[in-house]
Amino acid sequence: MEFQQTTLANGLTVIGEHNPQAKSVAVGYFVKTGSRDETPEISGVSHFLEHMMFKGSDTISGDEINTEFDEVGAKYNAFTNEELTAYHGAVLPEFQPRLVKLLTTMMRPALRNLDFDVEKKVILEEIEMYKDRPNFMVFDELRPTYFGQHPLGNSVLGTSESISVLSRDAMFEYFSRRYAPNNLVLGVAGNYDWNALLTQVGDMTSSWTPAITGRTQPTFAPTSTIKTINSSKINRAHIALMTPGFSSTDAQRYAAGVLGWILGDGENSRLYWALVDNGLCDEASFDHTSEDGLGHFGGYISTDPDRAKEALEIFKNILETAQQNGVTLEELERAKRKVAVSIVLRAETPYSRLFSMSMEYLDTHQYKPLNEVIKTVQSITLEEVNAILKTRPFDQMTVVGLMPDGFAL
Repeated sequence: MEFQQTTLANGLTVIGEHNPQAKSVAVGYFVKTGSRDETPEISGVSHFLEHMMFKGSDTISGDEINTEFDEVGAKYNAFTNEELTAYHGAVLPEFQPRLVKLLTTMMRPALRNLDFDVEKKVILEEIEMYKDRPNFMVFDELRPTYFGQHPLGNSVLGTSESISVLSRDAMFEYFSRRYAPNNLVLGVAGNYDWNALLTQVGDMTSSWTPAITGRTQPTFAPTSTIKTINSSKINRAHIALMTPGFSSTDAQRYAAGVLGWILGDGENSRLYWALVDNGLCDEASFDHTSEDGLGHFGGYISTDPDRAKEALEIFKNILETAQQNGVTLEELERAKRKVAVSIVLRAETPYSRLFSMSMEYLDTHQYKPLNEVIKTVQSITLEEVNAILKTRPFDQMTVVGLMPDGFAL
């Protein structure tokens, strides 16, 4: 694998991991903007804008975009989360120029008023649809409860109220700031032509102008909170929790990820045997997520509401036992192998590799070859993992339960 990187005169960073043996090429624009970069007045604009990017530019319509993706046989999609928005696709190598042209053209949408009004209705319907997904809603309630006024607590979808009053001009202003070339990374992986890529993108983006983007990094102090939300639409208890973790630039994030596997990310985790195997819960999980400037451990339980308190108490006892006694070498080695295999499987195709490479670069401005990532995971020591537990990260825990009427945590 050969890593290639350049920054164009307008500030657009282009990175690539070349694999001449690959049978495909994957391309994606990764924008360092998400719900954490929104104000309450434009809550949900990042996700709404993602939809609008597929409605066409001054030179291509939305229908033509979909047709062109199909013409080149692309596997393609987009997503928005708290930290970034991405537009991506994979094709056979001979279609590289057409895929690059299509994605680059999409990065300068027309944002027509008619398209905006039509898509607003779609977004409002999507918000209502997610209200019928309790496993989603409990986390949407958890984030602002845990993060408080920190922007990482912002909802990706926004609210019906914020989307209803959002204007096309407000979206355009947000787009103009956040989609500046110096806030984008163009990633490519697989069997590609680097020189042709740079020439094509350089020509197509020559009129793009950089802007002052940035991102606020306010201080954050976690607290311990338990909150119950009742709903007449559900008959199961859905419980979500968060505790402090490590940021995307913190070296401890790898050890924290392995710790998550040991405690709750898989069928041989401690939580699985304590809560799922015996039938108390139909789902119980716990893992670590790294974010820009912060990070957190997150957990989830789905159980009968009559046994929700019992399940949560066992969950918390599992974490407390780990803090008191640490984990074993056998657990660590097993989890390291699982994490390593998971990383390798996600990187075996250019399309999958595109995400891990580009998102890592967007967060850290560094490239980490796959073998280096695996080596880092394999070198994690028992002392490193238990040192995290000795800081008692699970003491500061926020818990939100989405419960049927008449039940509380």
